[in-house]
Amino acid sequence: MLLILFSSILLISTLIGWGKLMENFFGKKLNGISGKILTGILSIGLIFTILAFFIPLNLYIEIPIILIGLFYFFKEKLHLNFHQFSKKNSTIFGVLTISILFCGSFYPFILDHFGYYIPTIKWLTEYGLVKGISNLDLILGQMSVWHIFQAGFSNFSDPFFKFNTVLLIIYGLYIIENKSWIQLIFIPVLLIFTQSPSPDLPVIVFSLIILNEILSGNKNLSFLFAFSIFTFAIKPTVIWLPIFILLYSIFNSKFQYKKLIFGSFIFILFIIKNLWTFGYPVFPTTFFDCEIPWKANPELLKASSQFALVKTYDEQYTYAEILKFSWFDHIKNWLFLKGIKSIINILFIVSLIGFIIFSIIKRNKIISLICISILIKSFLILLFSAQYRFFIDVFFVMFFVVLFQHLNKKSSILISSFLIVIAVGIFSFPNLIQKFIPSFRVGTFMSQFEVKQLLIPSNYDYNKYNSYKVGDLKFNISKQYPFNFNTLIPAISESYVMDYQKLGIFPQPIDKNNVRKGFIWKKLNAEEKKGLDKTIEIIKKSYQ
Repeated sequence: MLLILFSSILLISTLIGWGKLMENFFGKKLNGISGKILTGILSIGLIFTILAFFIPLNLYIEIPIILIGLFYFFKEKLHLNFHQFSKKNSTIFGVLTISILFCGSFYPFILDHFGYYIPTIKWLTEYGLVKGISNLDLILGQMSVWHIFQAGFSNFSDPFFKFNTVLLIIYGLYIIENKSWIQLIFIPVLLIFTQSPSPDLPVIVFSLIILNEILSGNKNLSFLFAFSIFTFAIKPTVIWLPIFILLYSIFNSKFQYKKLIFGSFIFILFIIKNLWTFGYPVFPTTFFDCEIPWKANPELLKASSQFALVKTYDEQYTYAEILKFSWFDHIKNWLFLKGIKSIINILFIVSLIGFIIFSIIKRNKIISLICISILIKSFLILLFSAQYRFFIDVFFVMFFVVLFQHLNKKSSILISSFLIVIAVGIFSFPNLIQKFIPSFRVGTFMSQFEVKQLLIPSNYDYNKYNSYKVGDLKFNISKQYPFNFNTLIPAISESYVMDYQKLGIFPQPIDKNNVRKGFIWKKLNAEEKKGLDKTIEIIKKSYQ
C-alpha cells in the first residue's frame, strides 16, 4: 500500500503538471485538479503512442516525461490547489484513497493480466509497437492505448502495474471536485479492476466523466469528442461513447466540423496503430482488408471468431452445437446459461428495455441520444460476441443517467460506504465469494490478505520457461504454465503453438537479426514441421 501511495503521489503530480502545460497551449478543457490530470492522461497517452512507433517506451522516455510534469507542477505551485478542499471532503477523499490502495495491493486475479496485459506492456517497454506482432501471438495485436500509456510509466514510477489503482483515486478526486456524488456508488464495484492494468476501468471511468460533463452543461465538444475517441482507442467496445458525442454535437449543439479535428486525428492514429500491429483497422475484425503484407492469418482469425462465439455461451456448448441453434435457441440458451452469467445477461436485456421506456417517458433529447447510442453498441455486441465483459459498461451508464438528479450527497455517501465495507470484506476473505458464487470464475483466483501488502503490493513471479526455434524464429514458452507474463520475449503462448501446428503455419521474423522489424506468418516446409512437432512433444512431456 505504501509503495502504491508513493507511486500515486509521483504520477498524479506529473499528470497535473502536464495538464497545466497543455492548458497553457490550448486553454482549459476541464475544471479543477482532476481536470488537469485527465488532460495530462490524454496528452501523455498520445505522446507515448506516437513515440512507440519509433522507439521503446523505456526509462529514457519515462524520466523526461516525469521531470517535465514535476517542473510545471512546482513552477505553477499546483499543490496549493489541494488546500481548497473542505475538511469534510478531505475526510471523504482520505477514506476513499485508503480503501482503494488496500484493494489495489492484492494479487492480480484477472487471467488477462497474465496472458495479455503484462506481455503487451513488456513488448512496448522493450521494443515499442512492433509491426505484425499479432502474427507472433494474436492477442498482442490489440495493443490497447491504455497499455501504451501504462508501459511508459512502468519502468520506474509504476513497476507493479498499479496505475488503475491511481486512476480510481483520480476518479474519486473528480467526483468530490465536481460534487457528482452519485458516482461514489460506482467506486466499490470498480475496485475489482485495481489490481491489474485492465482497460475496462478507464473506459468505464472516462465514459462516466464525459457523460457527467455533458449532463452538467460542458460545451467544449472538441475536447470531449477527442476524449471519447481516446476512450474508444483504449477499448473499441465503448463505441457508443463517440457515437453519442457525435450525435449530441449534431442534434443538440451548433455543429462545427472543426470540433471534430482533434478527435479525428486520434481516430486516425488508432487505425494506423492497428494496421501496424494487426494488419486490419479494428482488432479483431477483418473489415476493410487493406492487403497489408503482415496482416494476421485469416484461418487463425476464423478460429478466433469461432472461439468468441463459444465464449458467448460461456463454453457450455461446442461450436458445432451452436451452429445448429435456431434463432430462438440462440436467445434462450444465452439468457439461461448455467451460473451467474445468466443473471447478468437477463439483467442486461431487462435494463435495456427499462432504459428505453425511461427515455420515452423523459422526452429529453440528451437521454434519447444516449439511449440510441447504447442500442447501437448493444446490437453490435449481440451480433458479434455477446460476452458480458463487452457490455458491462452499459450498466454503469444507465444507472448513472437514471439516478443523475435523484441521489443527494448524504445518500450517496451512505450507500458507497456500505458497499466499500462489503468490497473490502470480499477482498480480505475471498473464500466467501468462492463459496456463495462458485460460477463467478474470477473469484476463484482471488487470494487472502497478507501483511506484506501494507508495504508492497502482492505480485506473482514465474520466471520459468524453455527456449525453442522453428525456422528463423527463436522464441520462449512458459514452462508448465499457459501464459507468458514473466517470460523473456519473444514469447508465444503454448495454445497458439498448437493452433499453428493445426494450420501448418508459424510466425517468422521479417529480419531474423532484428525482432523490432516485426513478424509475418508463413507456411511450414517439411523441415520446419518436424521442428514444430518436436517442440510440441517437449511441451507435452513437461506436464508428465
